[in-house]
Amino acid sequence: MFNSLIDYLDSIKARDPAPRSRWEVLLYPGIIAVGMHRIAHWLFEARMFFLARLVNHLSRFFTAIDIHPGAKIGRHLFIDHGFTVIGETAEIGNNVTIYQCVTLGGTNPANGVGGKRHPTLLDNVIVGSGAQILGPITVGQRARVGANAVVTDDVPEGATMVGVKARSTLIAAEAWQKDFVPYGTPCSERFDPATQKLELLQCEVETLQKKIAILMEERDALAPKQSGTRKGKKSA
Repeated sequence: MFNSLIDYLDSIKARDPAPRSRWEVLLYPGIIAVGMHRIAHWLFEARMFFLARLVNHLSRFFTAIDIHPGAKIGRHLFIDHGFTVIGETAEIGNNVTIYQCVTLGGTNPANGVGGKRHPTLLDNVIVGSGAQILGPITVGQRARVGANAVVTDDVPEGATMVGVKARSTLIAAEAWQKDFVPYGTPCSERFDPATQKLELLQCEVETLQKKIAILMEERDALAPKQSGTRKGKKSA
């Protein structure tokens, strides 16, 4: 158990340049919230729902992070800063990173049955600050959700989602293969949370430029064929 805790703290130090020691990481609200959730989830699984909710409310009071006792969380979840909400039927894989003000929220089932209402995040997903992931959807492995994105559909493995409603952007394969990219924002490795809106606009511009370049290449490829067709009609 002690070795597992050390591995957990080291995994967070690898994703966050701020802490100088493991002791400092232990004070993170995200660490406290996940630790208390483990207790609340154990009580929930034992059908001691009132006690599970009590632990949940204490955790929310001290950390400003609300994780429903029924949520299933894998190893090494890192919730940076806080003000995050994770719903009852949410499922989170291993080595997932969630920044501040994120909601893993539910949607109203059309058939009126509770069931699965919240998203599933697979391994190594990064969720940027302010993102909203809603409904019983799946976010694929190593996917990134940009800041303030609203995701309501399944996200393919390795995709990067930005905007409202979120859509995928083009990223280079070498960027996808990196172990970890802070903040989950696609276009710039120099991303600064203080200027995230400007970075997202730049990302949109870069994506449009790539699409325009592809269209121009297709136009140039079709031009000789169209010219040959016109000459054939004139000679006839």
